[in-house]
Amino acid sequence: MDWLLDAKTFTKMMSGPDLKIQIGKSAKSIFDWMNNNLGALFDAISAFMKTMIAGILWLLQAPHPLIVIAVFVALTWALQRNWKVCLGVFLGFMFILNQGYWKETTESLTLILSSCVVCMGIGVPIGIATAHRPKLYRAMVPVLDLMQTLPTFVYLIPAIVFFGLGAVPGLIATVIFVLPAPIRLTHLGVSTTPTALLEAATAFGATPSQRLWKVELPYAFPQIMAGLNQTIMLSLSMVVIAALVGANGLGVPVVRALNSVNTSLGFESGFIIVVVAILLDRMLRVTRK
Repeated sequence: MDWLLDAKTFTKMMSGPDLKIQIGKSAKSIFDWMNNNLGALFDAISAFMKTMIAGILWLLQAPHPLIVIAVFVALTWALQRNWKVCLGVFLGFMFILNQGYWKETTESLTLILSSCVVCMGIGVPIGIATAHRPKLYRAMVPVLDLMQTLPTFVYLIPAIVFFGLGAVPGLIATVIFVLPAPIRLTHLGVSTTPTALLEAATAFGATPSQRLWKVELPYAFPQIMAGLNQTIMLSLSMVVIAALVGANGLGVPVVRALNSVNTSLGFESGFIIVVVAILLDRMLRVTRK
């Protein structure tokens, strides 16, 4: 029993081949099977995402920058009805133009918008379903926690294996990391709809679908918008990581500055990322009136 008193011997024994739980080998076996048997599915997903990314990028880069800025300002006015916020958004985009980062900003916005399309398209329906089925939500909580706490670099390994280098693996890793936010916030908004409102709608003869569309979703709208806001902020935080696997955008100059220890370039590009984050946050900040 001396091995119980020897920490090094005990540690070595516990991690030996006879006792170690083979998590890594099991994961590798699963990924190898998926890569060998689901190639057609991954090709279809990759083709869809490449098309979506190319389309959004064209919409942001083909028009004159002032036209794109005007669209963003108009969207801000539609959401906020505040001329000060609109002025701030306009000045922020003009600052990005002044610094010469318009192309990189549109590339990052493409990744962010693509992530929003996928995450909100998947997350909102799942959030509604979990709000109506508490047992389903309790079963999903550990999965959502794992998606948000597992280091994002771990996602990149299978993403590169399945989709190669480029924007698609960066988008896949971003979606996995960001998806829990719209699910949780949509669930919160729908599940906290006051019982009195639901009972009143039922008393007036509303069907379950009518209660969803006319009572629950309008009440949950601020939380859903908060989920969209979080989706955008978390996606923006992934631009540097996405650059490591070949995705273009504001992460590229950050990585270049890191590799060359270029303080000026790093601070400049990092500050642009902060400006973009502030602009998008102010545009989409919606509160219940």
